[in-house]
Amino acid sequence: MAEQLTGLADDRALLGRTSTAERVSDILRGRIADGFFPPGTRLSEDGIGGALGVSRNTLREAFRLLTHERLLVHELNRGVFVRVLTVEDVEDIYRTRSLVECAVVRGLGEPPYALDRLAGAVTEGRRAAAGDDWKAVGTANIHFHRELVALAGSERTDELMRSVFAELRLAFHVVDDPHALHEPYLSRNQEILDALEKGDRRRAERLLETYLTDSLERVVEVYRRRVGEDPAP
Repeated sequence: MAEQLTGLADDRALLGRTSTAERVSDILRGRIADGFFPPGTRLSEDGIGGALGVSRNTLREAFRLLTHERLLVHELNRGVFVRVLTVEDVEDIYRTRSLVECAVVRGLGEPPYALDRLAGAVTEGRRAAAGDDWKAVGTANIHFHRELVALAGSERTDELMRSVFAELRLAFHVVDDPHALHEPYLSRNQEILDALEKGDRRRAERLLETYLTDSLERVVEVYRRRVGEDPAP
């Protein structure tokens, strides 16, 4: 926890002069999404409040917001923990992803599309793989899908999927072999990008639909084995 709090203190400047529970929750959500606080981690009010320089009441409100988003869970007389998902949670996450992501691609309209940030996420993933950093590959993969959703130009859709992707990261953390999980999707991300660069959104949607179906099967297969070994706190 000491190492985590040291890193979290770096985010203190993001709060500015108008510290609010919403901004604290944004920071914590981002840290959870990037794997800073793994599933099952107990979040210390004193430690996190001190690192961010916020009051106990502000932090508790931020915890409440993230509990509502299903990222945290409050256990009576034990504290607040990063949630450990069930298999049913994982299935629902992918159901939501399929509904939203495929609809975004389907509704893109006529090319060309603004793909610089999507291409950047592909490059980020390949660079992480070259460095044998498969946790970072998983983060880059989430960034790819976040930028794919951003092509819709909808703040509401971005906000909805921000929480979904943070929950997805919780599932990734239970998987004990991130290399096997993430490596196959490096080339598939590139295929989707290539289709969009050619203006073929129908092909991109077909690729994405198959991608998400295969990913769900793979994650659930691994997760079903692991979740029994690593029960919720």
